[in-house]
Amino acid sequence: MEPQTVIHEETYNAPVEKVWLALTDKDQIKSWYFNIPDLRHEVGSSFEFYESEKKEFLHRCTITEIVPLQKFQHTWTHPEQSKGTTLLTWELFAEGDQTRVLLTHTGIEQLADGGAAFAKENYEQGWNEIMGRSLRGFLEQ
Repeated sequence: MEPQTVIHEETYNAPVEKVWLALTDKDQIKSWYFNIPDLRHEVGSSFEFYESEKKEFLHRCTITEIVPLQKFQHTWTHPEQSKGTTLLTWELFAEGDQTRVLLTHTGIEQLADGGAAFAKENYEQGWNEIMGRSLRGFLEQ
C-alpha cells in the first residue's frame, strides 16, 4: 500500500507562545479542538478523546516528542475501528508577531482497515476545518 500523508499549513496572527499553549494546554484545547482531560506534557504519556458527545471514533495517542514552542508529536490511533497507527506532528515557526504552523499526519494508509471514514480525503477536510476555522477562530478572537 502506498504511503499517505496529509500536510496542512496555516499562519496565525498570534505569537508562538499563544499558539503553543493552544496546542498543548488541556484547558485551551477543549475550546477549539476536543476535550482531552488526561493530556500531560511527557514523552511516552498517552491520552484519549472522542470526536463528539456521541462517543464515536475513540482516538488514542502517545506523545513521542516535545520541543517547547517548536514541536509537538504524537501517535494517532482509532483502536475501536482500526489496528493501524499514524503519526501527527505539529511544528511551530515564529515569524515576527505571527506563527506558522505545519501539521504533518503520516501513515494514513495504516487506517485503511477502518473503512471509508478513515480515507485521506476525510483527514484533509478535517484538518482544514480544525486548523483553518477552529484554531484560527480561537487564536484570533
